[in-house]
Amino acid sequence: MKYVSTRGGVAPVEFSAVLLEGLARDGGLAMPQTIPQVSAETLSQWRSLNYAQLATEILSLFITDIPKEDLRDLCERSYNTSIFNHPDIVPLKPLDAQIHIVGLSEGPTLAFKDIAMQFLGNIFEYVLAKQGCTLNILGATSGDTGSAAEYALRGKKGVNVFMLSPYGRMSEFQRAQMYSLQDKNIFNLSVKGVFDECQDIVKALANDLTFKETYHLGAVNSINFARISAQIVYYFWAWLRATQKAGEQVSFTVPSGNFGNILAGHMARMMGLPIRRLVVATNENNVLEEFFNTGVYRPRQPEQTYATSSPSMDISKASNFERFVYHLVNEDGQKVKALWQTLAEEGQFDLSALQPELEAKFGFVAGVSTHQDRLATIKQEYETNHYLLDPHTADGVKVAREYVEEGIPMLVLETALPAKFTETIQEAIGQPAPIPAHLSGLKDLPQRVEVMDCDVAVVRDYMIRHITH
Repeated sequence: MKYVSTRGGVAPVEFSAVLLEGLARDGGLAMPQTIPQVSAETLSQWRSLNYAQLATEILSLFITDIPKEDLRDLCERSYNTSIFNHPDIVPLKPLDAQIHIVGLSEGPTLAFKDIAMQFLGNIFEYVLAKQGCTLNILGATSGDTGSAAEYALRGKKGVNVFMLSPYGRMSEFQRAQMYSLQDKNIFNLSVKGVFDECQDIVKALANDLTFKETYHLGAVNSINFARISAQIVYYFWAWLRATQKAGEQVSFTVPSGNFGNILAGHMARMMGLPIRRLVVATNENNVLEEFFNTGVYRPRQPEQTYATSSPSMDISKASNFERFVYHLVNEDGQKVKALWQTLAEEGQFDLSALQPELEAKFGFVAGVSTHQDRLATIKQEYETNHYLLDPHTADGVKVAREYVEEGIPMLVLETALPAKFTETIQEAIGQPAPIPAHLSGLKDLPQRVEVMDCDVAVVRDYMIRHITH
């Protein structure tokens, strides 16, 4: 399996090169040259596998430059009960007769990002040891990526992590999870700006090829295809648990910010998984919902990006959206490059001529959830189904109910445990969310964070000073 850039300007490379590079040299994103196909017969053979075994089978389709035995070992080290709090790793939890929650929050930071990040931490260490080199990870987080990456990479050999987060835009719990880490290879940078501006700094430095090569820059954000490949696994896992026979369809609803999570579902569907609909659930920052309903992509400026009670989705420029557009325009890298040039010059692009294909060919539909919607959904599900949702998953459930179809299971991907957003839970149900016993003292731990201006040069200088050669 070889990987190419969405913008068509890079020669095909193997997985390990994509893993360590992050953003492609032409500014595009890595995508597999071909989409591996999974037959109904293979799917039925996978029903008996545990999570680590299923991950090995699926990831081996995308990672062909690492021996399968080594991949199996990496998956077993990533997906076990010493790391995840449930024997299934990803349990399927019924909400009611129509909707199941895909339980992605059993990992160390209580968020779906743990699933991919645990694998990423192990495969980074493996590849770096094989190649005898080091990597300086530069990432941006709107709340959950940062802590999941840091918990997966803390203490790993050959890796430093520099994580940008938007100052004052994360929950108290999310800040405590990240900033309380004292490991020498973890650097938390709180930037005076919104998430999109943090992400812009990451991309600017990744596009500075001299800096990138001199300081061995890498990525853990979902611009790294390794993240997407590991997320594809739980779509197959959930389908295998929600169905009884070959060809049975399910729909997935995904709370969407940077578009990586639902992009993995799109990839799974293209691989042959019987997915009827992929439902994009946005919050008030509904750039993606607008695109799927009109065909016009119009990201907002930072000052127009709302701070909401589902903060991990407060994103107006979804990095992974480019990967989907690449498929939408039939993998024409030049067309993708031209669209992003138009976006840079005009602030939007118009693919409304292709809008009918979004659902007909790719299964995508979309909806919006607001602050009042998520409060009402949290309260309703808690009182009716005795299930406490976090605000992002509540956005998912609200939108999912608009697309439920008779006889087709609707699976909503869980984003995080409610403990991470206790202020909103208090507002919704009149009491705080329960905090897992092992994290009860988290907010009292000393925190280590550097607050800085939203400036590429400031971040670059900080990294240079702290990278040890």
